[in-house]
Amino acid sequence: MPSLKQLLPSLPVLDWGRSYNRDTLSSDLIAALIVTVMLIPQSLAYALLAGLPPEVGLYASVAPLIFYAIFGTSRVLAVGPVAVVSLMTAAAIGQLAAAGSPQYWAFAITLAFISGLMLLLMGVLRLGFLANFLSHPVISGFISASGLLIAASQLKTLMGVKAEGHNFIELVKALLEQAPHTHWLTLSMGLSATAFLFWVRKGLKPLLMRWGLGPKAADVLAKAGPVAAIALTTGLTWALGWQAQGVKIVGTVPQGLPPLTLPQWDLALWKELAVPALLISVVGFVESVSVGQTLAAKRRQRIEPDQELVALGASNMSAALTGGFPVTGGFARSVVNFDAGAQTPAAGVFTAVGITLASLLLTPALYYLPQATLSATIVVAVLSLVDLSILQRTWRYAKTDFVAVLTTLLVTLGLGVELGLVTGVTVSIALFLYKTSHPHIAEVGLVPGTEYFRNVKRHQVNTSPRVLSLRVDESLYFANARALEDVVNDAVASHPDLLHVVLQCSAINDIDASALESLEAIESRLRASGIALHLSEVKGPVMDRLQHTHFLHHLSGGVYLTQFQAIQALAPETVGLT
Repeated sequence: MPSLKQLLPSLPVLDWGRSYNRDTLSSDLIAALIVTVMLIPQSLAYALLAGLPPEVGLYASVAPLIFYAIFGTSRVLAVGPVAVVSLMTAAAIGQLAAAGSPQYWAFAITLAFISGLMLLLMGVLRLGFLANFLSHPVISGFISASGLLIAASQLKTLMGVKAEGHNFIELVKALLEQAPHTHWLTLSMGLSATAFLFWVRKGLKPLLMRWGLGPKAADVLAKAGPVAAIALTTGLTWALGWQAQGVKIVGTVPQGLPPLTLPQWDLALWKELAVPALLISVVGFVESVSVGQTLAAKRRQRIEPDQELVALGASNMSAALTGGFPVTGGFARSVVNFDAGAQTPAAGVFTAVGITLASLLLTPALYYLPQATLSATIVVAVLSLVDLSILQRTWRYAKTDFVAVLTTLLVTLGLGVELGLVTGVTVSIALFLYKTSHPHIAEVGLVPGTEYFRNVKRHQVNTSPRVLSLRVDESLYFANARALEDVVNDAVASHPDLLHVVLQCSAINDIDASALESLEAIESRLRASGIALHLSEVKGPVMDRLQHTHFLHHLSGGVYLTQFQAIQALAPETVGLT
């Protein structure tokens, strides 16, 4: 395990900090201004989504940005509360305490600390590869289902009714039952805010540019759409007294800096939160790395996944120590940060300063902010995450991926986010094992006039009745070793004049102990039938391991460098055929 002294010289902040200059500062300040305007309403909304007071969203958007700037390797990743992690936080704590209670907040702080500790340990131990077990189809299905869940959970606020449910079906049923009790003023305002925010995303910038504004100024004003919706609905609620007519408002939002907090040191609570914290850690890491790598590639930069684990771990632990809840790199705000011209993670530090100033100066103005407006902000943000077209794409390309996506989607909607994610990973691994346990094994022949060998079912090739060439397109291990035995046995039975079997090993990267026993059994049965077994194109690492066994010493045939050399030696008459 690396010591602190070994870690410090590799701190990314030391790399980009050395070349920091006035031009970079200017770019980062502009980007920070735009992201701050976007992050304030998002932070408030995602805190409510997580079942926490709105100011907690602001607290979770300060220290994590600073710590990511120190430890993170992405130049533009913006860390803070995000929709999916907020939903997972609510799902993890909702069974343990009442939403909005002090105990609930304390549990959220503890969850962030445990998640941060796990991420930090995974980073120090270089376990970033574990995220590879979450395939893109599974993540896509999970995020799409989570987006639908989140949008459904916000409809009750838009309608001004009480409707609870632990899954999508229960939520929809409760909403339908409560539909007659809809508060129409709240619904009108919520739908208007939602429609406005959808329009702002694509329609405001072109309109402003037609009015003569420059691209950058138009972009800044377009990104401020949520702030405009908040300001307008808050002003109308205050001026017209809508809160007295039943419109639910945010109420008092405490002013001040993020508080210093500590997690609860309760072993039973840590056991309860361990699995949710691990799932939140993995999902947050995968989302951050995916966004970070995509944006880094556009500037020919790169990120270090293991260092990202350390950065996200430090960010989450800092959130726990400053009254926050679990955070990760957000897709939307990171893209905005990139498009706004951020050059270094210092833009995140400036954003943290902006959020701090908002916590100190602007919170009294949020008293009359309608909760429906924040719900509209969430709905617009999460519906952009829903991508049901992946069902069609995976159905056309790979049925196994389609099964993984559909299973993840349905289980997440029907049983909850944690079971949905675990089921998706389990199904993906099970399908992978099934697929590799049935390897593609092709009989190959020589393409006339060349030294290439192709599948006899797909190409016109030269073969010999005395020689059977089989290409194994998979590494051999315990799950598929028997399949190779069956294929060889069937092939031998259908070739009465057979004298030689050649296994072309060009696609075999590994042979485990079980597969080696199968090869020995194949060799023994072929020898007893008067047939020699040969190998060709064996890779170096595989050959190194075979040379430490008795298999090669007892092999009835030979080991050839290429398949062409094997056929030249065993069936030379096929080489000259055209």
